[in-house]
Amino acid sequence: MSDTSGKETFSFQTEVGQLLEIVAGSLYSNREVFLRELVSNASDACDKLRYAALTDAALAPSGDLAVTLKIDDTAKTLSISDNGIGMNHADLLDTLGTIAKSGTGAFIEALKSEEKDAPGLIGQFGVGFYSAFMVAETVDVVTRKAGDSEAWLWSSDGKGAFSIAPTDRDVSGTTVTLHLKDDAKEFAEEARIRHIIKTYSEHISFPVKLGDETLNAAEALWTRPAKDITQEQYTEFYRHSAHAFDAPWQVMHNKVEGTLNHTSLLFIPTTQPFDLFDAERKSHVKLYVNRVFISETGTDLIPAYLRFLRGVVDSQDLSLNVSREMLQSDPNLARIKTQVSKKVLSELKKKAGKAPDDYAVFWTNFGAVLKEGLVEDPALRDRLLEICRFASTGEAALTSLADYVDRMKPGQDSLYYLSGDDAAKLAQSPHLEGFRAKGVEVLLLSDHVDEFWLQHISEFDGKPLKSITRGAADLDAITAEDTPTDTEQSDDTDLSALITVIKAELGEAVKDVRPSKRLTDSPVCLVADDGDMDVNLERLLKRHGQLQNGMPRVLELNPSHAVIAKLAEHASGAGDDLLPDAAHLLLDQARIVEGETPTDPAAYARRLARVMERAL
Repeated sequence: MSDTSGKETFSFQTEVGQLLEIVAGSLYSNREVFLRELVSNASDACDKLRYAALTDAALAPSGDLAVTLKIDDTAKTLSISDNGIGMNHADLLDTLGTIAKSGTGAFIEALKSEEKDAPGLIGQFGVGFYSAFMVAETVDVVTRKAGDSEAWLWSSDGKGAFSIAPTDRDVSGTTVTLHLKDDAKEFAEEARIRHIIKTYSEHISFPVKLGDETLNAAEALWTRPAKDITQEQYTEFYRHSAHAFDAPWQVMHNKVEGTLNHTSLLFIPTTQPFDLFDAERKSHVKLYVNRVFISETGTDLIPAYLRFLRGVVDSQDLSLNVSREMLQSDPNLARIKTQVSKKVLSELKKKAGKAPDDYAVFWTNFGAVLKEGLVEDPALRDRLLEICRFASTGEAALTSLADYVDRMKPGQDSLYYLSGDDAAKLAQSPHLEGFRAKGVEVLLLSDHVDEFWLQHISEFDGKPLKSITRGAADLDAITAEDTPTDTEQSDDTDLSALITVIKAELGEAVKDVRPSKRLTDSPVCLVADDGDMDVNLERLLKRHGQLQNGMPRVLELNPSHAVIAKLAEHASGAGDDLLPDAAHLLLDQARIVEGETPTDPAAYARRLARVMERAL
């Protein structure tokens, strides 16, 4: 909707409206972080203009790039201005009317449930601009995009709508003016603003000015010696560069000198970034050449499986060109990528050895992403495998493959694993029963990527990796230490007649029926035969539409289970109408335990009712 002056009014995206209602109506003890977010946005805009001017001299700023603050004590306003890239009409709609990259309202629920932590959540979901409404009754944004002649005024009170109107601005850039709330007038005091900039924005690489005074060092932190930088300075630089609110879990500041010089300052977050599992799998490490910002969000510098990293890499030895195609083919950049990746993996290996409990926190957050490298980066696969950790049925909460091998039982020549969607459900699987009885440890693999890296890695330390849901369970050769003899499975029950009946009844629904050596408590289970697709991989491919019909599987019967023994007695006698129903019920029971549904629920219910009626 627009009026005669050209002013247009829009409604916020639903999620933005909900967010602003929470932010504007709540008080927070650390409201001052709004200024850090707005100054960081202004710094990014300057970076983008400096980058754009490399290929278009007409876009070069008329003066030095800087962020300028202005306080009007009488009007109770605070302005944050930059001479950076600026925005046009479409940019304003895209960036200040929607929540970029989010795509869901999941964070809204988090905000509602934990309002005291709302600033942290705002940063986590990449919507720092809206933190302005914690302190402002209304916000005005005057902006002009570099290379454009039109300027625009964006205005909102944060209550469901915003307007965009034509205005005047002499140079490109953006000015955000906050009309402060009555209880936020402290942010119109010079001493308060100086303190906030010194605390949060000291190492932004552009000057932050208040009048003629520069409030920050305006120095790229990564160019300083690591010994001269405090942990607090690292933390604030991380929060600025990553637009984050947590503290970094790990800081890696590394300078490489030789035939290829580069400096990297990388951070591993403490919490998962909001876009960690986005399909685009973008990197968020910024590439600089001689402190000139070049690019971000690509995989040319940081592989996708390290996309949780934040920070910068700066090199003097890359060509200062901005052609993306040339950048991708630059052999020096490829070498830097390999060197940085190796350094990160080396640091993670040290951390895993020195602080395993702390490393477990990292692994819970980022292990599923890191394991993607087992598929995508064959050159570093061995290094990656060293730092991978896995849940298992052993005593340790998480284990490495090397530690698993050290604990293998006498006679055990394979590393056994069970894969699925949920580690807790896997721990209750009937497939584990025979292995538990022998005290044999089984890895529990519940990440989606597990089935795919297992297609590329079939052994470790010369020993094969075997799924316990595939093939016969060869447990006879393994010595069971300290296992009471009464737990040993009995094979006395003759199942030959029962197996014949079940095979005839189920037909092509199963590949085979045979006695089980893996079951001790459950009556039945389904397994894939050697050479067939693993049960969980088949399930994943079906879910993603890459497989229509799976292969029939083997139905294994537990000879020591009372139900199987009783059915075997029936099968050895005269014809019995119980057995056909029992055969189908056993198959359906095995499917249900695997998390599947009976192929014919109505038939399953009828058979169950008939068997119950007979029992009663």
